[in-house]
Amino acid sequence: MELNNLYPFLAVGIVSLISLVGVFTISLKEETIKKYLFLFISLATGALLGDAFIHLIPESFEESSNALLTSLLIILGIIIFFILEKILHWHHHGEDTEDAHIHPVGKLTLFSDGIHNLIDGIIIGASFLISIPVGIATTIAVIIHEIPQEIGDFAVLIHAGYKKTKALWLNFISALTSFLGVFIALLIGEKTESFVIWFLPIAAGGFIYIATADLIPEMHKTKEIRRSFVQLGVILFGVFLMALMTALETH
Repeated sequence: MELNNLYPFLAVGIVSLISLVGVFTISLKEETIKKYLFLFISLATGALLGDAFIHLIPESFEESSNALLTSLLIILGIIIFFILEKILHWHHHGEDTEDAHIHPVGKLTLFSDGIHNLIDGIIIGASFLISIPVGIATTIAVIIHEIPQEIGDFAVLIHAGYKKTKALWLNFISALTSFLGVFIALLIGEKTESFVIWFLPIAAGGFIYIATADLIPEMHKTKEIRRSFVQLGVILFGVFLMALMTALETH
């Protein structure tokens, strides 16, 4: 393998390590995490919606010359994740294992994050094909918007019923799909753009589905007015973070 082809793999290796940001919670007690979990779920909701509407969807329309197709792919992403959750619920009620207590939203989050990381890997790989400086700049941009999202993903996995250590490693394994993305980018070269055109809007639809169908209904279980205002503030903060990250990426 040429030295230039090693750079994108090194870059996604660094990006994958960002998924371990949840390690700071390992030292916290289970009760402490559960006490403040509603805050992280709110952050995850804001980050997912922000990433979908501020980052993925605009980029999808920018990459595509067919607005109708892009719109339909976003809707397709929502439908795909609806079907996936139905299947996971059927399997969830039928299984008799130690994982039976895991809520399907956990597996759904791992799947959607895997697709997102795959796309990130393709984008990073394609940018290094242009030049090393462009590749480095793209990698930094990906790292910046990954941090709040990965914290949110980790919180959702904890909420779904995974233990802290398992949630951490599952999140990390999901991040490793970015290596497959780099391999695809190097393999198909200039054709990566058409690949991204199809997968970006589907990933956006998946994020919208998880935020609106799973996380927001969960937050409605909190009836206390003060907590509800805190939830709203943290959701807006999550959206603000994604908007800030996107603004930094363009500079």
